[in-house]
Amino acid sequence: MTTSPRTRNIGYIALAAGSVVAASAIGQLATFPNLAPWYEGLIKPSFNPPNWIFGPVWTSLYVLMAFAFWRILRVPVGTPGRSTAIALFAVQLVANAAWSWMFFAAHNPLLGLINIIPQFLLILATIGAFQPLDKIAAACLVPLAAWVSFASVLNFEIWRLNG
Repeated sequence: MTTSPRTRNIGYIALAAGSVVAASAIGQLATFPNLAPWYEGLIKPSFNPPNWIFGPVWTSLYVLMAFAFWRILRVPVGTPGRSTAIALFAVQLVANAAWSWMFFAAHNPLLGLINIIPQFLLILATIGAFQPLDKIAAACLVPLAAWVSFASVLNFEIWRLNG
């Protein structure tokens, strides 16, 4: 049985949005219960953004991630590099969700740091894998790389100040 392009596209939208929403929800389950009092009680560097910034930033990044993933899913099956790009995206998405559990749920900035450095490298690898397939999809992940780069420095400083 063959599926129509429209049905296939709806499936790709559902897969892209669903996977990103699931990663966000899994991360939020670890984050929200640990904002107060644990995270509030940590010493933070002077460049730590106010807490209200994180919601809009991550919402925007997740929308861009889902859009980028959808564009890659639409690349014809069998195109060289497609499977690798999808696998890298999935692994970086798992690392993204795992960071919240390592940092917030475990109350362990060092564990978060151990996650976020490879996570950043996975994002760069994903951008590199997306680039030959879809330049727009690759560009959509650049803000994620920039934010996770900043978050890595922030994570390091929180670990250093509270270690």
